[in-house]
This record gives sequence, structure tokens and C-alpha cells, in this order.
Amino acid sequence: MRATLIAVGDRMPGWVQQGYAEYVKRLAHELPLHLVEISTKARGPRDAKRGMLEEGQAMLAALPKGAHVVALDGRGKAWSSENLAGELARWRMQGKDLAFLVGGPDGLDAAVLARADQRWSLGPLTLPHPLVRIVVAEQLYRAASQLANHPYHRG
Repeated sequence: MRATLIAVGDRMPGWVQQGYAEYVKRLAHELPLHLVEISTKARGPRDAKRGMLEEGQAMLAALPKGAHVVALDGRGKAWSSENLAGELARWRMQGKDLAFLVGGPDGLDAAVLARADQRWSLGPLTLPHPLVRIVVAEQLYRAASQLANHPYHRG
């Protein structure tokens, strides 16, 4: 099983790239994680709805065929790290690749949310979207570590 993180935004600061890369490296054997960045260059001064629509279309086009899609959405279900490990075990049993979707500053387009098989909330805090990349990668590593009985998660 492979996972893809499809995230709106490009030209991330070095600390984001380094943090994300660290967890991708740690995940390499348990759950290879690939990043697809959706550019915001075309956004310009246009309205947010149009920007979300265009970003959403690009996200949907980037989805791996047959993947189980999880949208990061504040109105989704909040999982503990243990719950996420349970979800990861269930996803593995499905035998499908995974796709995690992170929207831009205005969120995810309605079509993207409609396509999602699940919605995952990282909690009630509003997080900067670049930071969400690192949090998702770390939590996937934590979940994979739990399933492998690795001592990383001592929660």
C-alpha cells in the first residue's frame, strides 16, 4: 500500500520541507508517502470560490486510481493516535492505496469533499496548511509504528 498527500500550496519554507521529509523517510518501509503539490499561482486576485474550484479540480485529477480518499476537514471526525492506527490497519485490509487531501487557505471544494471516503479532523484548532503536512506525516508514522509494535508511540 502506498499513500499520496495531495496538498494545495507550493514553494514551502525550508522548515516545512525538512519536517515533512523526516517523516517520509521514517515511513518509507511501512507506508511510502508521496507528495503532490497543487499550485496556487493561478489564484491571483480572483474570488476564493473560483480558486477553491480550480484547486479542487486539480486535486481530483491528481488522485491515484482506486485510492481510498481521506479529506482533512475541520468538520470531519477527530481521531486519537490510537484510533488512527486502527484506521490504518483497516485501510491495509482494504488493499487500496490511500490519498490524503489538504486544502488551501479557503478549505476544500465541495466536489472534493463529496469524493472523499472519509473526513479527518486534526481537532478544533486552526492550523496553517503547511504545518498540516508535517502533522499528517508524523501521525501516519506514529500509527504505523504502533501497528509494528515500535516504541515510538508511548502514549
